[in-house]
Amino acid sequence: MAEGMIKRLGSMLENKEISCTELTNTYLSAIESANGDLNAYIKVTPEAALDTAKAVDEKLARGEQLAPLEGIPMTLKDNISTKGIETTCCSKILEGYKPIYDATVWAELKKSNAVLLGKTNMDEFAMGSSCETSCFGGASNPHDIGRVAGGSSGGVASAVGGNIAAYGLGSDTGGSIRQPASFCGIVGLKPTYGSVSRYGLIAYASSFDQIGPITTTVEDASIVYDAISGYDAMDSTSQGRRGEPTVKTLKNDIKGMKIGVADEYLDGVSDEVRSVFEKACEVYRSLGAEIVRFKLPSLRYALPVYYILACAEASSNLGRYDGIRYGYRTANYKDVNEMVCKTRSEGFGAEVKRRILLGTYVLSAGYYDAYYKKAQNLRGSIVKAFKDAFETCDVILAPTVPMTAFKKGNAISDPIETYLTDICTVPVNIAGLPGVSIPCGFDGEGMPIGMQLIGDTFCESTILNAAWQYENAAGAEVFKPSAYGVKL
Repeated sequence: MAEGMIKRLGSMLENKEISCTELTNTYLSAIESANGDLNAYIKVTPEAALDTAKAVDEKLARGEQLAPLEGIPMTLKDNISTKGIETTCCSKILEGYKPIYDATVWAELKKSNAVLLGKTNMDEFAMGSSCETSCFGGASNPHDIGRVAGGSSGGVASAVGGNIAAYGLGSDTGGSIRQPASFCGIVGLKPTYGSVSRYGLIAYASSFDQIGPITTTVEDASIVYDAISGYDAMDSTSQGRRGEPTVKTLKNDIKGMKIGVADEYLDGVSDEVRSVFEKACEVYRSLGAEIVRFKLPSLRYALPVYYILACAEASSNLGRYDGIRYGYRTANYKDVNEMVCKTRSEGFGAEVKRRILLGTYVLSAGYYDAYYKKAQNLRGSIVKAFKDAFETCDVILAPTVPMTAFKKGNAISDPIETYLTDICTVPVNIAGLPGVSIPCGFDGEGMPIGMQLIGDTFCESTILNAAWQYENAAGAEVFKPSAYGVKL
């Protein structure tokens, strides 16, 4: 089983094997060495990181006990607001923007003296599946820098997979945590909608967006989820975590657990992904779980439903970027209308403009009923189909992505084709369910393959425990460390 970085580093700090300042400097040096290849970080924050490390060392010197994430070097996706630290969503239109407040998730981690190494790369406004729509250029896959890290949280996945952050927080609108985690051979948790506050997350599609952890192991994901989940009055959709901390429920026996496999999730996946997935099913059988095959026909509507609704919400959310109050403003204009038009034309990238146009179209008079309203009705059908499925199974097992990480440039040359990489992940966001992607093997070229466990709403403990059991049983066969980064 892969060793979790969080508990290992925490133990080293508590036992005074290394000071937090030394640990932080080790990570900062690794970033300086590896980031030229990985392009995971777009902004490194050494001063803030070392200030926090000093506070942790002083606490240790006083003999005080550390919280689980205290002193652990980590990173944030660049759409999570950080007070006084530039937050751009990797878009030219937010160039120079420094939030005046912290996102709730970062405020909670900051209180626990989490060491922020910097902000990481992403697809512009989280729109993309490869990280290549970033105005800073895409992040590289730590297992093959000629391939993409995935998107939109590609920078976080590249940093964690490349050992230049112990863990990170990303956001998942249609698979943006799970898909890059799968491509980079690590763990990514998309929590139940409402269990983690979205306050301070710069919005793409508000009814789909959810913040979650990207880590090296399931236990690490559980530790981070427990730290960031909870009710937040600043988020009108917040409900918080239900039940006891998920770390306490890991290692529970799964004998007799019913694991559902929907035939539709296997349509169109590559032969190598299917083969590795079927082997994972056998591992679960060996643990005493029952594999239940079933049909989920409404899944065929998931991709069009997602892109219609998400783009509609994006066209509304991104209307606030006009060059008047913050961020980029065009240099030459005659009046305010021309200024707004030229600012948005110059400031947004091609993929963002494509999605804004699509979203505006489906909301326009004459097309609202044909597209947006129909998609909303179908969303309700998909939600009900999952509810019915959980009447007969405890969790659903599916591939995370139909293929392994593709070569750089594919998403730019054929952006529509890359939308299909989301086909296995978007149903979870449509229904607001929790899903965790974990490594389950490799293709013939040694690139990681991931699978996801999907649970009913607020059943993070169930899917994380089932994921931990697989990770423990499969061991080193499904995990391959990157050649990059920190080696302790």
